[in-house]
Formats: sequence, C-alpha cells, structure tokens
Amino acid sequence: MEVKARLKNVRLGAMKARLIADLVRGRDVNEALEILAFSKKKGGEIVHKLIRSAVANADQKKVIDLDNLYVKRIFVDQGPAIKRWMPRAQGRAAPIRKKLSHINLVLAER
Repeated sequence: MEVKARLKNVRLGAMKARLIADLVRGRDVNEALEILAFSKKKGGEIVHKLIRSAVANADQKKVIDLDNLYVKRIFVDQGPAIKRWMPRAQGRAAPIRKKLSHINLVLAER
C-alpha cells in the first residue's frame, strides 16, 4: 500500500530541492525525519513537513503499519517562475526570475 503527498508551488528552486530529496530517498521515515531535522538548508524544513503530512495521511487510512514506512519515491519538478524587474543604471531593467517547484512524495510499507 502506498501513501502520497504533494506540495505545489514551493518558493524554492528545483535544483536546491533535489539536493534534499536525494538525502532521504529510499530511507525509513524515522531516519529521514532525523536527517532533515538537522539539515541547515531551507528545503530540509519543507520536505520534513511534507513527510509528516504523508505519515498523517497513512495514519488516517489505517491500513498501513506506520513503523514500516519508507520513502519509496520523492521527486522534484520545476514549477512556474515569478517574474520581476530590477531597475539598473541608465534607465535599463534586468529580469529577476523567482523559481518555484513541485515536490511529490510516495511512502510505502516494507
């Protein structure tokens, strides 16, 4: 049995979020939460909250043993970009792209 959680339009670049996703892929849920609790990256806090949400989803279904859950699949897709402009010298403007990402998580039972 699988449990899914998805977080869309996270204000974090996809490449930065993939670094965190690689840390927890394939690990037990408790081990993954422990790794993320001590991560200094912004994405660590976001993925930590997403894993806790997926565990809550599993608890709500009541068909999975919560002690045997592991991170079966986690992947990060690029989302839309927020476009802004920064004024520069001599009346010019430079574009700023604030990147968003979508994080998908699948927990399964061993």
